[in-house]
Amino acid sequence: MGWGSAHVARRRRRAQSWIALALSAAGCGVGSLDAGADQPKGKLPVDYRNPVVLCNDGAYDNWQGEYAMLFASAGTLSLAGIVINNSPAWTSLSDNLSGWQQMVAGARQSGLKNIPDPVSSVGSALVRPSDGSIGSTVPNRSQGALFIVETSKQLSRSYRPLVVVTGGRLTDVADAYLVDPTVADRIVVLSSLGSSNSGGGEMGIPNGEMDPWADVIVAQKLRYIQISAFYDQTADLPASLLPQLPSNAFTAWMQAKQSQIFNDVKAADQVGVVSLGIPEFVSAVSRDAQEGTATNNLPVLVSNDNGPIWLVTQINGALATARFWQMLLDATTFTSH
Repeated sequence: MGWGSAHVARRRRRAQSWIALALSAAGCGVGSLDAGADQPKGKLPVDYRNPVVLCNDGAYDNWQGEYAMLFASAGTLSLAGIVINNSPAWTSLSDNLSGWQQMVAGARQSGLKNIPDPVSSVGSALVRPSDGSIGSTVPNRSQGALFIVETSKQLSRSYRPLVVVTGGRLTDVADAYLVDPTVADRIVVLSSLGSSNSGGGEMGIPNGEMDPWADVIVAQKLRYIQISAFYDQTADLPASLLPQLPSNAFTAWMQAKQSQIFNDVKAADQVGVVSLGIPEFVSAVSRDAQEGTATNNLPVLVSNDNGPIWLVTQINGALATARFWQMLLDATTFTSH
């Protein structure tokens, strides 16, 4: 089989896999899988049963890591990896990695289980080639990209692909595709990113503005879910709740971090991981396709009933906050070794 036909076959398999997930999300069931076991639990084609890799930059501005670790320890999520990079907002990779390492250490010392070590990833924003072809893009071959490729080979199943949950730029995920295009058959990208409007949305602030060419690659070549609905994350751990927290290394980390949480409704990177851990969190979804760019050079999403992109437009922030409190205050959450 020549390269051209192999490429077509890969795209066909990827499309069939994505359609299968979509049909399952619609309640139709797929193949010979047990109808009760393979149907997603909410409005998205993936849920808490999919293996998960986090991808983010700084450790201090949101609660993505804390939600993921609490879910993982409770057995709600299978947290397969944590990829840490830098960004224009969080420029020091060493500081970013150190923060995540401290979070992981505090979680483990407090009895939380199933917490992987973070992996650092060096890779600059991808450059759109002069011919405008994704295939001509020079890959970074970053540590994060290679980790995503290898982890997807180990853990992904046709009915339960690896979900890469991003809270920063999409560079490492797009780079994974450039390194190995067959990764498109094994992963779904779920991103806290951009904005929505009556006609679709935009892959811009937050997070999308940091690598627009990576955005295009992900939107056109990978199975992509964009969450462009946010909530007041300062309510997740208000000062009034701090005295009620149990005393351990993880809650001490959170107490020190609490005042640094961004007071911005578009800074809640945890919406991606929460949408998996609490399927009811997502309350409205549209279908879109990526078509062209806006005057600011950011990729545009256009409403399309048959579009390949899932765009989350409404969420239930109060539900996330209530679950966060419940996990933090439950006496069974933190156990001794």
